[in-house]
Amino acid sequence: MKFNFAHLLLAFAVGALAASGALIPNVQASWQPHMDAALGDLRSARHQLEIAADDKGGHRVAAIGIIDNAIGEVKAGIQAGN
Repeated sequence: MKFNFAHLLLAFAVGALAASGALIPNVQASWQPHMDAALGDLRSARHQLEIAADDKGGHRVAAIGIIDNAIGEVKAGIQAGN
């Protein structure tokens, strides 16, 4: 197959669109290392509370609920950032 100016122009246009994010809009926006780390830490904290021995007067269950809300907020923040 012979390459001509039209092929070069098409390749340039596709490359420019990809670089601008028009073809893949969430690639750059989805990298949120601090939000991702916070989400991981919250999930880890929730797991530790789940395996804790006693109810601690209802405070363990309340803390799990607060963490669940925080996880939801972090997820919403990640989506808003995308």
